[in-house]
Amino acid sequence: MPTDTTHLRNAGLPVTDLGPVIAGERHPLLFATVSGAHLYGFPSRDSDVDLRGVHLLPAEDLVGLRETEETHARTWDRDGVEMDLVTHDLRKFVRLMLKPNGYVLEQLLSPLVVHTTTLHTELVALAPTVLTRNHAHHYRGFANTQWRLFERTGELKPLLYTFRALLTGIHLMRSGEVLAHLPTLLDRVPAPAWLPGLIAAKEEAEHGAAKGVDGAAVSRGVESLHRVLDEAQAGSGLPDGPSGFDALHELVVRARLAPASAG
Repeated sequence: MPTDTTHLRNAGLPVTDLGPVIAGERHPLLFATVSGAHLYGFPSRDSDVDLRGVHLLPAEDLVGLRETEETHARTWDRDGVEMDLVTHDLRKFVRLMLKPNGYVLEQLLSPLVVHTTTLHTELVALAPTVLTRNHAHHYRGFANTQWRLFERTGELKPLLYTFRALLTGIHLMRSGEVLAHLPTLLDRVPAPAWLPGLIAAKEEAEHGAAKGVDGAAVSRGVESLHRVLDEAQAGSGLPDGPSGFDALHELVVRARLAPASAG
């Protein structure tokens, strides 16, 4: 099911005609969305295009003797733009959904939709049933990883990823909404006033240095948001575990046994 590309252009994607990408996949895609810096709201002029999604393996690939390709990845260059597409088989993706994995939920719920189907719509509807307070651990861990990368490289990108992860986690704990777009998050969660300036600076280069950044102020900002995330998790109304296992199991079985209905 093709989608309108206006939202992709508005997000700053250098390539929006992605139909040939979808058509060239070996297995049918249930959805494909844009992730990475374009989803997070701070793409650079030289940012690559990160496509993520779900494919559907035929039943015989899972019940036979041959090794299955549950994850498929490819990278290519299009008109000077680096592009990569990573998709998981539906069963693997749903298993990841049932873990406190915010990354796959951001892909599923990304508003930058390249390709969609009715099963994509059903997965989106079931996303709230897998949200838990334990998703705070995902965002805390991701922020820590990106912070260490910033300390090692001094690049602006991992610094923005650090703040984005913390703010996404805080907003999720408070509202039950997965929101990955940093400029929007700045309107929802109190954050350091200098973050918009860092977003503007990131536009110049994907791997540019964090020039003129006050290291002490940045460190205090990160530590403060970690404390806010801890407090938000402790007071969150989200459950301790997912409730959607049965509904997601039924969806996977139905999609696998009747693939023609997946479109």
